Amino acid sequence: MSHDHQHPAPAGDLGRAFAVGIGLNLAFVVIEAVFGVLAHSTALLADAAHNLSDVLGLVMAWGASSLARRAPSSLHTYGFRRSTVLAALANAVLLLAAVGAVAWEAIGRFRTPSAPEGATMMWVAAVGVLVNGVSALLFRKGSKTDANVRGAFLHLAADAAVSAGVVVAGAVVWRTGWAWIDPLTSLVVSGVVLVGTWGLLRDSLHLAMDGVPRSIDLEKVRAFLLALPGVETVHDLHVWAMSTTEIALTAHLVVPWTECPPSFLGELEHELQEHFGIAHVTVQLEPAAGSPCARQAAGAV
Repeated sequence: MSHDHQHPAPAGDLGRAFAVGIGLNLAFVVIEAVFGVLAHSTALLADAAHNLSDVLGLVMAWGASSLARRAPSSLHTYGFRRSTVLAALANAVLLLAAVGAVAWEAIGRFRTPSAPEGATMMWVAAVGVLVNGVSALLFRKGSKTDANVRGAFLHLAADAAVSAGVVVAGAVVWRTGWAWIDPLTSLVVSGVVLVGTWGLLRDSLHLAMDGVPRSIDLEKVRAFLLALPGVETVHDLHVWAMSTTEIALTAHLVVPWTECPPSFLGELEHELQEHFGIAHVTVQLEPAAGSPCARQAAGAV
């Protein structure tokens, strides 16, 4: 039986990046919400709600990353790695709630329109582009090796793009006075957020239910194991995400042993890591009927 457990080293210490990103975005949420009310702009309020969900998401991601580094215990033998998946799921639910609230308000503004201040919309949203752009850059380096950090980076980069859209909407309202542009922009922002959030919700639910990570082709893994020297069959093959950055595998391999254990075990984890990104491997070897080891276990000569 093989119990090869080499865990990937965590990405560099991103505590300062999380702290700065949370501080910048929280300050901007307050500014954007205040000016959204003063300027009667649902587009600014929509972006503020979205940025607030980002702050909560960053807080949860930071907490989950810290928990994931805690050592296993007698009560939690895998440690708290799964907390990163739960944080992603909670973030998706919060985003959906924010989108629903903003869309409802925007629809109400179509019925009872009020003229927003286009210039205010432009300048406040322009600050949003700067804040989200700087925050995204803080996570750029870590995004290359950590899927959780990569998600934060892409989310913040998308927020910068959304704020840029509000700048354009503010310019149109300022130049034309078309009040309906503001709630329309709110609905567009909500739609963009909804598309990304739906994918996050789907993937996090999938991982929370021990689904095979989307980066893994299970049949290719099975074919790889079957191609190992001496392996006759593979059964009880399971692949799941221990966290948003670690993938685990367990399998039973039936082999006609001529030596105990087979020589390929030493390289098995390395090969699975290199080809599939699977770092936590547990393999149980089962002797085929009639093999030397099976006959010895049964007391045969």
